Amino acid sequence: MKSSTGQYFITLDHVRALALFMVFAWHFTHGGHGSPVPYSYTPSLFPLALLDEGYTGVSLFMTLSGYLFAKLLDGKQIKYGAFLWNRAIRLLPLLIVVIIMKGIFLFLKGESIASYVVSIGTGIILPTLPNGGWSITTEFHYYLLLPIFLWMVRKSRFLPLALIGAAMAVRFAIFHWHGEVQTFAYWTIAGRIDQFALGMLVFQFRSFFSRRHLLAIATLSLFFVFYGWFDRQGGFYHHPSYPSTSPIWVFLLTLEGLAYAIAIAWYDSSFTPSSDGISGFIAKIGTYTYSLYLLHFFVVFDMARFVHRHIMDISNFYWAVAWSAVCFILIMPLGYLSFRFIESPFFKLRTSYVVK
Repeated sequence: MKSSTGQYFITLDHVRALALFMVFAWHFTHGGHGSPVPYSYTPSLFPLALLDEGYTGVSLFMTLSGYLFAKLLDGKQIKYGAFLWNRAIRLLPLLIVVIIMKGIFLFLKGESIASYVVSIGTGIILPTLPNGGWSITTEFHYYLLLPIFLWMVRKSRFLPLALIGAAMAVRFAIFHWHGEVQTFAYWTIAGRIDQFALGMLVFQFRSFFSRRHLLAIATLSLFFVFYGWFDRQGGFYHHPSYPSTSPIWVFLLTLEGLAYAIAIAWYDSSFTPSSDGISGFIAKIGTYTYSLYLLHFFVVFDMARFVHRHIMDISNFYWAVAWSAVCFILIMPLGYLSFRFIESPFFKLRTSYVVK
């Protein structure tokens, strides 16, 4: 999708589509409670650990956001009020629709609407918004910090490293005091700030990664091996429990951000994908990503249950992933309709925020 600056990057839409599929496959294969595939399962093909632990697609989204805004605003000044207005126009209409839909579903099920309203009110600070909306809260906190990021990058391309170091120090202190830091790191800007910062930082060195295919493959291979090991240790829910008492959450999101930032910079600077055929189709998925991300929660668990009960047993991880890909394609019309009739009408209200 074109930004309000008029720029379009098909490579980044491809990355969006991949990140969304990772999240969708995670929810489809494991459901809300480790069904049809138990959380304890580990695929023998270690690169597939990124689907078995597909929540990491959120980390890819966060790193991509940092990279994208660095790309859009490289060397430019912004009108900050206009920037926040544009982000609100982009994110709030669909989010409000989802909040209302979720409230209606809860009401029909006889659940407490009062507590739901409170969770919506606290959602501007805490990770309490429904359907993955907690990540929108984290994005919003990043937008509040964006002027600081831009100032740092102008002063020195390496200055964001100080912010990453400070965040890791805070997470280590919290782990030392409380015995767990997974909750703080995964669900809030305190852990995600590393990923935004690394996206912006690596963008400054994107030319170094251009066509360095062996370097990119080596980086991703090491990351796959690491994530395969992490998955075998129990992953998100069983390393050794949830919330985890392992110190790995002090630096796990940082490692994710670094690997994803390098992969994004390599792909974005090394290839010029076609807007036709399979490439164009994947880019369309990327265009509908925001709609599909928030709306898939309404259908993904029921889709998995239906396949498991009425078509075939998908407790086998590989069959579950295959069916997740089929169902992922089947929800594309939902993304199109939402994008066309909920998101797009508000785009005309956007204004330019970049000072030439």
